Amino acid sequence: MTVQLTIGKLADATGVSVETIRYYERRGILPKPGRLSSGYRVYGQESLLQLKFIKNAQTLGFTLRETKELLSITEDPDADCARINETAQAKLKQINEKLKLLRKIKRNLTVLAEYCPADDQPLSECSIINHLYGEREM
Repeated sequence: MTVQLTIGKLADATGVSVETIRYYERRGILPKPGRLSSGYRVYGQESLLQLKFIKNAQTLGFTLRETKELLSITEDPDADCARINETAQAKLKQINEKLKLLRKIKRNLTVLAEYCPADDQPLSECSIINHLYGEREM
């Protein structure tokens, strides 16, 4: 049985908005669908699977560009798991770098918040504001 979905039904089935589907088509992430004689877009099982793939890739932190690359690998008959794993390892490295940066930001902001008087003193006494101004006197 062939699946034929309008854009609205595809959006409902995947939890992706109609505008997002159109955006993915414009960006070349999702192939342009066929059209019914009425002019409505019609999507098949492949589009449904690709949208699920895109959503799942995003939940793992892949950008749309990276997701497009992953999809293109799945279309390569000579591709193997090593190529996908290499991409996943690169993404893990990026995530670890971001986590390291976020921990540093958290430490710095914690120190600033602890030194801030957090009372009715003038802003010139606020360690956070002074830091943001580069320790400038107000």
